[in-house]
Amino acid sequence: MSGRPAYTDYHPRWFRARMSTWWWASRRAYLSFILRELSSIFVAWFVVYLLLLVHAVSQGEPSYQQFLVWSARPLVLLLNAVTFGFVVFHAFTWFKLAPQAMVVKVRGRRVPPLWITASNFLALVAASALVIGLLLRA
Repeated sequence: MSGRPAYTDYHPRWFRARMSTWWWASRRAYLSFILRELSSIFVAWFVVYLLLLVHAVSQGEPSYQQFLVWSARPLVLLLNAVTFGFVVFHAFTWFKLAPQAMVVKVRGRRVPPLWITASNFLALVAASALVIGLLLRA
């Protein structure tokens, strides 16, 4: 014998409920999960765009100006605007997931999840203020 059960015409079939392709759109938590996974593609685009910018700057002024002209195209502007939204969404959802991803203990007691989330958002605000301050001075 091959090890597989022998089915007959009278053997009942397994019940398998049909699942819609859009099953993830039925609940907010599922939708958030799928969008967070999708946001990784846009985070990758942001990295590629940043590397292209660094490369253009390293090649000199004409290459940098050509990059700026390319970056001003409507399709690239739209892609970067959508990317910005997804990167913010990605960061926001990660900060909210951080308490489940890491357990912080102080003096043997677990730090409350709200403190971890709040400290992440405070660090984001501080880093953003620092970057904005540096940009405004230039």
